[in-house]
Amino acid sequence: MTASFAYLRRSLYGIACFMVLSSPVAAQVAPELTAAEQAVQRATQADADQYAPDLVNLARQELMQAQQAQLDKRQRKQVPQIALRAAANADLAKARSEEVVVAAQLEQRRKEVAQLQNSLNTGEGGR
Repeated sequence: MTASFAYLRRSLYGIACFMVLSSPVAAQVAPELTAAEQAVQRATQADADQYAPDLVNLARQELMQAQQAQLDKRQRKQVPQIALRAAANADLAKARSEEVVVAAQLEQRRKEVAQLQNSLNTGEGGR
């Protein structure tokens, strides 16, 4: 006997119901995990790989741990704590990177001021 379309329709309904009911569980992502992902992206955009590589790598490792814990039902309760730690390290890496950039800009400005002062002093001494 061949399968009718009615039988196929019931199978499709069963599969669709299963997908709909199981998707919210997989789709629930801790807000801390999303915040940690964004913090790591911000740190990367601030050149933390160059100026604070240890911190940004630690943040990435912790983010991966949080993502893996999200998939494991037994470890899911630890996700917020791990993700918050990852976000904190990423934010610190970003801040240190920005600090290095600002310090370099400040040093450049100081050199420019010193050069201007020297040129003014040299110009005044010639009069």
